[in-house]
Amino acid sequence: MPFGSRDRGVGGSPSRLPSSRRPIRRLARFAGLTAVGWGVMTLTHELGHLLGGWAGGGTLRSAWLGPWPPPYSSFQPDPYPALTLWAGPLFGVAAPLLFAALLPARWTKRRRWAWFLADFCLLANSCYLAVSWFTGDRLLDAPRLLAAGVSPVWVGLFCVVACGLGYVRFRADCRAVWEHGAVPDQPSPDDANRPPPDEPETGGGSVV
Repeated sequence: MPFGSRDRGVGGSPSRLPSSRRPIRRLARFAGLTAVGWGVMTLTHELGHLLGGWAGGGTLRSAWLGPWPPPYSSFQPDPYPALTLWAGPLFGVAAPLLFAALLPARWTKRRRWAWFLADFCLLANSCYLAVSWFTGDRLLDAPRLLAAGVSPVWVGLFCVVACGLGYVRFRADCRAVWEHGAVPDQPSPDDANRPPPDEPETGGGSVV
């Protein structure tokens, strides 16, 4: 056996990881992205509550934005509690989606990870609202929204639409990360104006 054949692939390029190590690496990547997604979701969700409370003229009494315990904020008095409460999931969904959409198209890899996190936030915010409604805990968002006079129709509509869309998108992201190690890139406005790649010439001599 020639020297170095165990360490080099075809054409002298480094070989890939052994197949036994690939699932471990993919699982670690997926776990890391999910942990980051949870941090982004809780932070943007609570920032939304803060922005909504300040916009409604509320007085902030206490707040915490650290990773643990989970972020929280309290406004007393709060003239428009429905605004404060709705701003949490709405900003928590919109901010990551807007950030991913505005990243330059040339940052292909960064855009892919940003869309993974944005889709996670879309699903997590809607699931949190649905679970809090189901549990009926008066300290959580859905029961507080209902107590503030918000119609259950609006809460249910948000949960159904966001959960459905978030599930479809995040499921595709998870499959891509697990199978290929990357999230499918999202289309950008520049893609429509981008010319097709040149095809190699096949006539005349041989291709090396």
